[in-house]
Amino acid sequence: MHESLRHDAPARRRLTRRAALGWLGAGAAWSAIARAADGATLCIARPEQTEGPFFVDERLERADIRSDPATGVVAAGTPLTLVLAVGALRAPACAPLEGAIVDVWQCDAAGRYSDVRDGAGSTVGQRFLRGFLRTDARGEARFVTIVPGWYQGRAVHIHFRIAAPGASGRRNVFTSQLYFDEAFLDRVHAAGAYAGRRGRRLPNASDGLYRHGGRDLLLAPQAGDTGYTARFAVGLTS
Repeated sequence: MHESLRHDAPARRRLTRRAALGWLGAGAAWSAIARAADGATLCIARPEQTEGPFFVDERLERADIRSDPATGVVAAGTPLTLVLAVGALRAPACAPLEGAIVDVWQCDAAGRYSDVRDGAGSTVGQRFLRGFLRTDARGEARFVTIVPGWYQGRAVHIHFRIAAPGASGRRNVFTSQLYFDEAFLDRVHAAGAYAGRRGRRLPNASDGLYRHGGRDLLLAPQAGDTGYTARFAVGLTS
């Protein structure tokens, strides 16, 4: 099933960071809210943003995306449990959407994406911090990852893509990015695998893509015993 989501572009991207930034665009920023008939369920249609150049369809169905499957090496960083709650907007109500395919991919604490070659070097053949899940009966996909690091030219972010059946049998694909509060990143990036890096992180307000809907894509991580947990709701229209 997931194989049908593969892109026509080559599986491994080979380009410079500067070329990668050229992929950025405004995207379609929009929002809407619908409540279930009992008023208990809230679906929020979030701004859509560009996929970017670093998506690779690895077909890795897994909840914990931190490791490289070939070596078992786990990406260093502060643990983050990311729950994406997907709902179907069917006015005047909404409902959890079961069976949607949710892809997540991001850079590591050093700002590297796996399985790509660019100006920062090559990680071709490695598959850390990538994976997909199908939403459960509650419409949720629960990933275990890390708080991302940063690289030059972008604010800190996590990519996600949701594919679900749409009207007339067509596939509905929603792609966007998630961001973090600056104060939260200041705390996390001051220690561990993030500390001691040269250069400065780009603030959200200086990121051209964030300025087009990023405020509606902010995560609110909550501290726990083994890291942080963040839940984010997305409503899809058919």
